[in-house]
Amino acid sequence: MAENDAPQHDRTEQPSAKRLEDARNRGEVPRSRELAMTAVVIAGAGALLGGGRYFADGFEGIFELGLRLPREALFDAALLPRALMEGLGGGLRLLLPIAAATMAAALLGSIALGGWAFSGAALTPNLSRLDPIAGFGRIASLNGLVELAKALAKFAVVAGVAGLLLWRFGGDFLELGQLTLHAAIARASWLSGVCLAGLAASLLLVAAADVPFQFWHHRRKLRMTKQEAKDELKETEGRPEVRSRIRSLQRAIATRRMMADVPKADLVAVNPTHYAVALRYDGRTMKAPRVVAKGADLIALQIRRVAEAHKVPIFEHPQFARALYHTSEIGKEISPKLYVAVAQVLTYIYQLAGKSAPGAKGPRPAPGKVRPKMPVLSIDPSLTEPQRGRGRPSAEAARDGARA
Repeated sequence: MAENDAPQHDRTEQPSAKRLEDARNRGEVPRSRELAMTAVVIAGAGALLGGGRYFADGFEGIFELGLRLPREALFDAALLPRALMEGLGGGLRLLLPIAAATMAAALLGSIALGGWAFSGAALTPNLSRLDPIAGFGRIASLNGLVELAKALAKFAVVAGVAGLLLWRFGGDFLELGQLTLHAAIARASWLSGVCLAGLAASLLLVAAADVPFQFWHHRRKLRMTKQEAKDELKETEGRPEVRSRIRSLQRAIATRRMMADVPKADLVAVNPTHYAVALRYDGRTMKAPRVVAKGADLIALQIRRVAEAHKVPIFEHPQFARALYHTSEIGKEISPKLYVAVAQVLTYIYQLAGKSAPGAKGPRPAPGKVRPKMPVLSIDPSLTEPQRGRGRPSAEAARDGARA
């Protein structure tokens, strides 16, 4: 494939989730043959150690069947096949537990690393594997050298353990001829299980080293060049559905963050339904009031509902709300052109609540029975229209924000 033509030393970027998923779809997942082999040997050892009496009874029955076969049955075309089938059935019943255990272990050992991944692409004939030059390159590659070292290490470890087991249990195997048939079969089953368990322990050491290597080698083989990473990012983010989903998530996150700040506002200016702008002012830390949230249509309605739920004062003034909306940015201070109007409204709100502005100097106004006079605001009409570089959110943005 073209994506594998780049030298390995140029592949400095870790594989992306998409690249790993594409490899899995092609059937390329980390696998450890040593782990599968170890699982098979362990399963066989367990079956032999746990089924000694079962195997002894079964084999004894098969031997007795052969020894007790009447002489006439050897010349009877009906009895001889029946006796043979009975002996064959008994042998299959004895081998079935071992076969089932080893087959299950082989399957579990194979999918333990990399999981279940079936792909028809892996069954497609690949003529490039018949190339002798490419084959020699695979043998001389890092993976080929590691496989050679692993095979030599496995041979050395297994041969050493097998020699120790033979030295330890060789006499026990020779003594089997002195036992009865039933006892000899049970003893042989136990000795075979112990020897297989010892071999499994040696193979487990090899598998413990092979599993992390296979995982590392798989990811190393799928590493990307910087250009491949850039191209994949462009391809992924260039899809209309991906871009739309990213924008939708960004709007939803921003809206949730914005709604969390509405309860901290000192007032919410509304239009009364089309626009809503939440302002917060603290004279100790701010030079001017700051916009903590704003929105149009559905988002404006949501801001108003949050404000009502948290008892944030709502000030209805269409021109004032539109001017704030079109001249402000979330998280930034209001436009200097609206300083006077905002100061009048904040003063009115504070008088209604009978409190002073945070950080304000002077005596706190006492709440009275006379309602403060509604301020008369002078708003420049040009501020109530969309300003250059700013615009009203689309209906899609409003819907996404409302769902958030």
